[in-house]
Formats: sequence, C-alpha cells, structure tokens
Amino acid sequence: MTLAAEAVAALVARGWTLGVAESLTGGAVAAEIVSVPGVSAALWGGVVAYATPVKHSVLGVDAELLAAQGAVHPRVAIEMATGIRRVVSVGRPSDVGIATTGIAGPDSPDGQPVGTVHVAVVTPQGVLSESHRFSGDRAEIRARSQDAVLSALVRMVRE
Repeated sequence: MTLAAEAVAALVARGWTLGVAESLTGGAVAAEIVSVPGVSAALWGGVVAYATPVKHSVLGVDAELLAAQGAVHPRVAIEMATGIRRVVSVGRPSDVGIATTGIAGPDSPDGQPVGTVHVAVVTPQGVLSESHRFSGDRAEIRARSQDAVLSALVRMVRE
C-alpha cells in the first residue's frame, strides 16, 4: 500500500477531511493523494503557493515571519498547514492541513542549502513539524519531500 493510500485510509477511518498546501512539491502531493480510489471522502482541496507572497495572501502566513525568515522555515510550514484548513473550508475548516516548503534546487535563492525542506501536519489533536536535508537532484528532493509529508500525515492521523 502506498503512503497516500495509507493516509487516505486513516483519514476516512477517522472521518477527517484534508487540505493540502504545497510549495516545492508543486501539486505532486495532492496528485498522489488524488490517485487513491475513494479519496473524495477525505480530500477537500489544495493550493500550490509557490511564490512567497502567495503564502501570505492566500494561506495567511505571517508577513513579518516571511520577511524575517524567508519562505523556507519550519514555522512557515506550520502556518501553511494551518491556513489551508481555512482556505478549503466547506462550512467549516478541514480537519487536517498538510504543507511542504523548501528548496529543490538546482540553486538556492536565499542561501539555504539545496535540499532543505520543512513539512507540517496540523490536526485537531496537534501539530507536527519536521525539517529535513535531502540529497539528490531536483526530482529526488521533491519526491522525498512528498514522501516525508505523507509519512508525517499517516503518523499523525493514526495516533
């Protein structure tokens, strides 16, 4: 069973809904989740907030945080995951929000090492933020980022 299938099964078992906020993964996480049959019982929607200003204007990430720390920061991932719950609300916020932000390369616009990635999961029961330093080329870093957030999602929803 894929990580996405595990995540969807766990969400459906709890009756929880999901919103997906992505930066460096560019929609790949949502696409992987959508590939799972029955996902409509859990997934409400997603946003690719690739440009830093969109993280603020759409997802509500604090502008001062973005100005001070840049878009690749653990707190930014948490605020993206929190914000997506509101953005995809259907009469109420989604139960769970997940987010990815990082630098896939080949260059780093802000001096942080290529492969620096932060993922976050926000549920009704808590918040998980993980920081990673992945090696490999752009595609490998993006794939590892996708797996990292899906793995974190499975762990948080199964708890």
